[in-house]
Amino acid sequence: MLKKGFDNQKYITEQARYILERVEQSEGKLYVECGGKLLFDYHAARVLPGFEPSIKMKVFESLKDKIDVIICIYAGDIERRKMRADFGISYDSDVFKMIDDFAKYGLKCSRVVITRYDSQPAAMAFKTKLEAKGIIVYTHSATPGYPSDINLVVSDEGYGKNEYIPTEKPIILVTAPGPGSGKLATCLNQMYHEYKNGRKCAYSKFETFPVWNLPLNHPVNIAYEAATVDIGDYNQIDHFHLEAYGEVAVNYNRDLEAFPLLKRILERITNEECVFKSPTDMGVNRIGFGISDDEVCKEAGKQEIIRRFFRARTEYAQGICDIETVNRAKALLDKVGVTINDRKVVPAAEEALKKAIRDNNTGYKGTICAAALELPDGKIVTAHNSALMHAGSALIINAIKALAGIDKDYDLIAPSVINSITEMKRDILSGRGVSLNVDEILICLAMSATIDAKAMEAMHQLPNLKECELHFTHIPSAGDQIGLRKLGLNVTSNPLFPTKNIYNPI
Repeated sequence: MLKKGFDNQKYITEQARYILERVEQSEGKLYVECGGKLLFDYHAARVLPGFEPSIKMKVFESLKDKIDVIICIYAGDIERRKMRADFGISYDSDVFKMIDDFAKYGLKCSRVVITRYDSQPAAMAFKTKLEAKGIIVYTHSATPGYPSDINLVVSDEGYGKNEYIPTEKPIILVTAPGPGSGKLATCLNQMYHEYKNGRKCAYSKFETFPVWNLPLNHPVNIAYEAATVDIGDYNQIDHFHLEAYGEVAVNYNRDLEAFPLLKRILERITNEECVFKSPTDMGVNRIGFGISDDEVCKEAGKQEIIRRFFRARTEYAQGICDIETVNRAKALLDKVGVTINDRKVVPAAEEALKKAIRDNNTGYKGTICAAALELPDGKIVTAHNSALMHAGSALIINAIKALAGIDKDYDLIAPSVINSITEMKRDILSGRGVSLNVDEILICLAMSATIDAKAMEAMHQLPNLKECELHFTHIPSAGDQIGLRKLGLNVTSNPLFPTKNIYNPI
C-alpha cells in the first residue's frame, strides 16, 4: 500500500485562510497569479504522496463566491501548437478544457486574454472560435520598453495601451495552460488601470514549488529543479527575505532575479512603497504546512528526480532536448545520492530483458523489449513483447491477473481475437507494426469481459494500477503511451528505440 505524506484537508484550510488574509490587506481587489498547475498537478501528487492532483481547485471552490477567473495564453504558443505533455493536447485546446474544468468547481470563466498578440493567423482563428462559444476575448500586445524603461512601461503607452478586463469579485485568479503565458503582465496591466481609476488593489503569487519553508536541498525542492531542468531553473535561498526578517526561505532564480524590477513597477503603479520585502513575501504558498510525513515525501522526491532523469534521456534520444539538459538532470540525481537502480522497476525490467533474450524460442525476429511494474503491495511483475503484443500490453495483462488472483497461463483474451486483429492490421490496413499496443489491448479486454467472467474480474482491477511504477527497456509506442496515460501509471523508459529504422512513428 502506498504510504501517504500529505494532509489535503489541512492544506485547504490553511491555504484558504491565508488568501482571505491577503484580500483583507489589499483594501480592494487581489490579483493572484497562479503558477504551476491548478488542475491535475500530477508532479505534486508524485512528490507529496496523498496530495490530490486537483486539491488546489478545491481551495478556490471553498472561495468561489469571491472569485473571478482570467485565463491567459501566449499568441506564440497558439501559433506553434505548444503541447501539454501530461495530456497530449495543445495549449489552445487546454484553454477550452480549463473553462470546462473550472465550471465543475462552480467557477465561471468567461474571460480569456491572448498575450503578445500581433494578429497572428492561428491566434486570430482561436479568438474567433472562443467568441463563437460565448467567451469574451481580450488581446494584449507586447509591452513596449519592458523591462528597462520603467517610465514607458508604467504609462498610457505601456500597460495603459492594453485593454482593461472588467471583473466584479474581490479575488481575481490569473492562470494559464503553462509558463510564459503572460500571467504577471496581465496582473500588472490590470493593476495599472485600477489605480489610474482610483481603485486600490494588490498582487500575490500562488505557486506550489519550490516549497519556501522546506530546506534548500530537500528532495521535494530538488525535484522541482528536475521538473524544470529543460529551462534551467534552480533554487536559492531568498537573500531578500533573509536580510529583511533574518529567516531562511527558499525561492527560485527567476523570481529572485525579477524581484527588484517587479518591486519598482509595483511602487510606480501604486505610488507607494512596496509592502513586499522579498519574493517569498509575494507568495500565498502554504503547501509545506500540508506535509504530514516528511520522510515519505523525501523518498517520493528522490523517486521523481530519477523519473525526470529518465525523461530527459528519452527526450534527448527523440531530439526534444539538448545534452546540457541531460547533464543537469544527472547532476541532480548525484546531488541527492541516488542511482537509477534505486527505482526498483529498473533492474527488474533489465533482468526480464536478459531472460527474454536468453529464452527466446518463438522465432520472433524483432527487437525484444521488456517492462516491469510494481504493484501496490510491492510485488513486481514483468513481461516482454512478442509477435502478438507489445511489452506494455503483456505487462498490463500480467499485472491485473496478479491482482485478481488469476492463473498467469489463463487467456483473458481469446487468441483468435488477437490473431484476427493482427491479421487486419497486417493484411487489410497494411500496417508495419501489427502486435497490439496498450490502448488496443484494453479495448480487447473490454470485449472479452462481456463473455468471460474472469476477464471482467481482471478488468475491474485496472483502477488499482493508478500511480504504480512502470519501466520499459525501450521507448514505448504512441499507442502504449495513450493507454498508460489513461491508467495513470508513472512511466519511465531507457532512451532506446524498439527498432533500428530511422523512421520511428512513436
